[in-house]
Amino acid sequence: MKKLFDATARALPHVQELHAYVPGEQPQGEGWVKLNTNENPYPPSPKVGEAVAAEVSQLRRYPEPISLELRGVIGRRFGLTAKNVIIGNGSDNILDLITRCYVSKEGAGHTVPSYSLYPVVAGMSGKGMIDVPFTRSMELDVDAMVAAKAPVFFLTSPNAPTGVAFPLSAIEAVLQRIDGILVVDEAYVDFGGESAVALLQDYENLVVVRTFSKSYGLAGMRVGFGVASEGIIAMLDRVRDAYNVDRIAQVAAQAAFEDVAYFEAQRQKVIATRESTLGQLDALGWFTYPSAANLLFTEPTNAAGESGAIVAAALFEHLKQARVLVRYFPNHPLTCSFIRVSVGTDAEMEAFLTAVTSWLNHA
Repeated sequence: MKKLFDATARALPHVQELHAYVPGEQPQGEGWVKLNTNENPYPPSPKVGEAVAAEVSQLRRYPEPISLELRGVIGRRFGLTAKNVIIGNGSDNILDLITRCYVSKEGAGHTVPSYSLYPVVAGMSGKGMIDVPFTRSMELDVDAMVAAKAPVFFLTSPNAPTGVAFPLSAIEAVLQRIDGILVVDEAYVDFGGESAVALLQDYENLVVVRTFSKSYGLAGMRVGFGVASEGIIAMLDRVRDAYNVDRIAQVAAQAAFEDVAYFEAQRQKVIATRESTLGQLDALGWFTYPSAANLLFTEPTNAAGESGAIVAAALFEHLKQARVLVRYFPNHPLTCSFIRVSVGTDAEMEAFLTAVTSWLNHA
């Protein structure tokens, strides 16, 4: 007789209550215009392929345990040392390490809306979240962030899902007044935001986290990094998984990072397409947040001049029927009347705008 086992009941209580992160839809089959997960529309540097091919013969061996060479390359770029850098299996891995090390029973703080992984990462460690809500103006509420008294506060700048970047003066104002760690998640900063890395020399309670998934076109490789004081990095290394980044990922990230000319060319193409598309959305009379990321967060208005959650949901479904995938966040009052559109190639954005015109003509 088969022995039954209640896997749910046997799990730890905080795991039973955990809601897993829900990523953007991954379409099956061909013919989709995929503008829902903020991937780079262009391939990574050709030097990535060369570096990967050269490393294949070494796959029988373990990778360098702490990604030391990549740490050094990144550190030198920012005027730091390898001891100020940690490499992760995606930037999500770095967020998890920070949570394991520093988030106490009080929970972590974050602005809302923001990256929806933060509550999941905290929940995996059995911790809660302290919400600091935005208003529609998307201005940073420094007083509320300080009042949260969180041991760790996660701030995405530029923000997801809006693309709004926060000035360094506001970030520094937070650092001057909080007692805990401020984690500035700069996944999108290469597309127009101000980096907080310059503040590291004055604030040892700052961690800046970045990813190779967006501006370097390596979302499929899963590499991220964090920069902070030597003391914080040393603590994160204590809880880092052994060999957490494989050989291929290490050399791919380094090749992409060092090909500055290619990086800059692709970055400027994305920015130009973003601004061109923004101009066309403005011409429709749609409110769109100023974006410093590779995305546009826009509030659609239908042919009758109406906006709101019903209108945004209708456009989202129309676009999906046209095989154009964007992202819709219906569960928050500040996001439910918007759609988020990743910046693709010029041709992909033209397909998006064509589908929008169809919706306006037939809605």
